[in-house]
Amino acid sequence: MKATRLFTSFFESEKAGGIVLLCCTLISIGIANSYWQEDYVALWHYTIGGQSLEHLINDGLMTVFFLMIGLELEREIYIGELSDIKNALLPISGAIGGIMLPAILYYVFNNHTDFENGVGIPMATDIAFAIGILSLLGSKVPTSLKVFLTALAVIDDLGAIIIIALFYSQTIHWGYLGLAFGIFAVLLAMNKFKIYILWPYLIGGVFMWYFMEHSGVHATITGVLLAFAIPFQKGADNSISQQLLHWLHKPVSFVILPIFALANTAIILDFSANETLLPTYALGILLGLVVGKPLGITLFSYLSVQAKAAQLPADLNWKQILGAGILGGIGFTMSIFITLLAFEDETIINNAKLYIILASLLAGIIGLFYLKRVLKDYKSPEADN
Repeated sequence: MKATRLFTSFFESEKAGGIVLLCCTLISIGIANSYWQEDYVALWHYTIGGQSLEHLINDGLMTVFFLMIGLELEREIYIGELSDIKNALLPISGAIGGIMLPAILYYVFNNHTDFENGVGIPMATDIAFAIGILSLLGSKVPTSLKVFLTALAVIDDLGAIIIIALFYSQTIHWGYLGLAFGIFAVLLAMNKFKIYILWPYLIGGVFMWYFMEHSGVHATITGVLLAFAIPFQKGADNSISQQLLHWLHKPVSFVILPIFALANTAIILDFSANETLLPTYALGILLGLVVGKPLGITLFSYLSVQAKAAQLPADLNWKQILGAGILGGIGFTMSIFITLLAFEDETIINNAKLYIILASLLAGIIGLFYLKRVLKDYKSPEADN
């Protein structure tokens, strides 16, 4: 597998973005448990136009994040790793296993409880954090492993998006939903008629977001729909799709996701609530991310190769795939996002966020030291250039 220039740019931006996310998380938790606790938490609940600042970030700014994920997925499907079905089936199989097994583990502990709606929480992989941890190993990481983890995380996010659309939507208002999809149809028609000007798509996307927000379907889905409506034009560097993807990398990595982290990790550490040390939803999150993810990713990848549906790249082995699977247990952004949709009780939401952060830290630390040991004798050919 060869890394394209755009993939390299994406990897580098996500690497730095992961470090920024970690810093923002630590800062946010620190301030939320300091002298400024009350003012800091109140900041994110400040209302603008009848909506809290936290809501505007999660439903508004995160739509831009979903737009970038959609554009990246589109690029992978047309000209990237997912364009070759033989190469694509390995990360696709791994992603399916990494979605199913954590969900099953969570369901086992939370079936017929008040927490079963959180089954989607351990399904997702955080691209920025996972790549950020992998990048700490430098030239010891095979390019194929970087590509596998990136493709896996992108497919994983697509799975999370589908789950949000299907299972975390509110009562559907069909009129608004019809208007949203009507605009989507117009944007697809513009694509069909080769209208290669970006601003009409963005304006249409804003109106589509407004109607989707009022339809009961989560508004962030608009970002993915808009991404596939914007003309790809064979992936040329001057195409509006690729230009937009290039423009979005840094604002998303260094502005939108850090703001999301600040707003959603303003967690007051208070374990005085009347619950056990490890409630069932905590077990589901921890085991789903730390155990279910690596087992699901590795097992399904192995089965796809054994069935000769996929092929393992020449410079990879199953120990390295397991290492990528462990890093796949870093949930964070999407896991926290789904937590906000799954639960209503503020105490449960805050505690679930803490368990997500704990599970992600465990997955990151275990994955880093495991891969450091597995890759100790590997040297990338790029290091000689």
